[in-house]
Amino acid sequence: MDMVMLHLNQIIIPPGQYLWLQDINWKTFEIILDQLNETRKFRLAYCNNILEIMSPLPWHEDSKNIIADFIKIAIEEMGLEFRALGSTTFKHPSTGKAIEPDECFYIEHEALIRGKARINLTQEPPPDLVLEIDYSSHTHLHIYQVIGVPEVWRYVDDALLIYVLQDGCYMRVETSLHFPHLNMCAAIPKFLIQSRVQGRSSAIKAFRSWIKHSNHV
Repeated sequence: MDMVMLHLNQIIIPPGQYLWLQDINWKTFEIILDQLNETRKFRLAYCNNILEIMSPLPWHEDSKNIIADFIKIAIEEMGLEFRALGSTTFKHPSTGKAIEPDECFYIEHEALIRGKARINLTQEPPPDLVLEIDYSSHTHLHIYQVIGVPEVWRYVDDALLIYVLQDGCYMRVETSLHFPHLNMCAAIPKFLIQSRVQGRSSAIKAFRSWIKHSNHV
């Protein structure tokens, strides 16, 4: 039987759908990453020789962008430096795992990666905070656990779930490590829903006002 070879650009994944490729070793995974261009619209996750490719829905991307804006505002109002690195590919070769978050932030460790064009987890720390939107995807907590991400936010069914790494395992908590004085689990869904009704700019303005008030309480 003749072997059929497909190029990556021949594969079409409709929004909200997945493609799984099995028996993909690390070397092949690296080759696939090199062949993919920077403008691709899908997310990758790699674990146990299985490559997962997900194409997000517009609803997914909209929620990600607005929640990421809320996080940026909260950090800025705290007067901290940060870097938002989007869906950067984080690879952990020694365990054969890799992940691309919906959005990620360096806050406490921002100075350690400041000005760097690439992040190497054997030399630099993982992101301090990761955001995942679970409309058309599912969060790979086990990969973030191996990488050592201190805090992961999951937005699912109009609820914000916060997980913090404790003794090597994720525990669900009600308060963020990074915003201990703010009730983000209540605020994020409230202002995100407001953005869908009144518009993004209105919700952003209201969220910033809430942050300023909370910081002075």
